[in-house]
Amino acid sequence: MANKKKVVVTGFEPFGSHAVNSSWVAVQELERLGLGEEVDLHVCELPVDYLAVQNILPSLWKEHQPQLAVHVGVSGIATSVTLEQYGHNQGYQRLDNRSFCPASRCCMEDGPDEIKSVIDMDMVCKRVSGSNIGITVSVSKDAGRYLCDYTYYTSLHQGQGRSAFVHVPPLGAPYSSGELGRGLQAVIKEMLSLLEAG
Repeated sequence: MANKKKVVVTGFEPFGSHAVNSSWVAVQELERLGLGEEVDLHVCELPVDYLAVQNILPSLWKEHQPQLAVHVGVSGIATSVTLEQYGHNQGYQRLDNRSFCPASRCCMEDGPDEIKSVIDMDMVCKRVSGSNIGITVSVSKDAGRYLCDYTYYTSLHQGQGRSAFVHVPPLGAPYSSGELGRGLQAVIKEMLSLLEAG
């Protein structure tokens, strides 16, 4: 195990109108598919809870010390697998599953307004889109100022930018769980190859 690359991938529990959260379904499918022999993959379901995320993410980084952490969330408006380039510190007003919202409306007091992933999401998108896996991939610069963005910013800060966030559409609109799992597998493999290339 010592020489394996460690990758942590998280999805979210159900919330709001998403009785089944396609992000966690996709992550479980990815776990079944794996990322190859050379990758030690750890998956985790995150609660839709600001305080829990604040506690869980630092412990995931500390325990696994991954080369890369990838967080997956569902977007009701997404029609493609969407790669987020930035995490944002401020503007959090939506209540979580416990009807809580940070009083400061931000992730980290005195933190930078945004943190950019060290991974070039445009390049990942270009490579995966050219690979004929049958899934549309796009890039976004706004992860939405809810638990997805909050998680991403927190993880980018913990991992010095070695983090990624992927938004997936709800199940069946337009992809099945298997297709979402394959899409995640493809984008994460490209992310790892870009990190290795430095």
